[in-house]
Amino acid sequence: MEDHVHILLSLHPTIALSDFMREMKAETSKMLKRTAGFEKFAAWSEGYAALSYHLKDKEMIINYIKNQREHHKTISFRDEYVAFLNEMKLSLDERDWNR
Repeated sequence: MEDHVHILLSLHPTIALSDFMREMKAETSKMLKRTAGFEKFAAWSEGYAALSYHLKDKEMIINYIKNQREHHKTISFRDEYVAFLNEMKLSLDERDWNR
């Protein structure tokens, strides 16, 4: 997608999510900046969202990621993200959205 990436991964408990995200963003930024077709890529946003899942939902999540382009024809990423937050009884902090 043009404005976000979904990644499904299993992270070993000895690896901090923040460390993983920092390294992933740094290395993929370097790669994208030297890859044809990504000339407009400037940088990743400062923040990220991480959601946990139940193993029984793994195939459903994989299918969602594979079909997200079709899915996002009917709902924007922002609206989807707000729906996820609402489902978890959380609210969007606008200050976080634009970082």
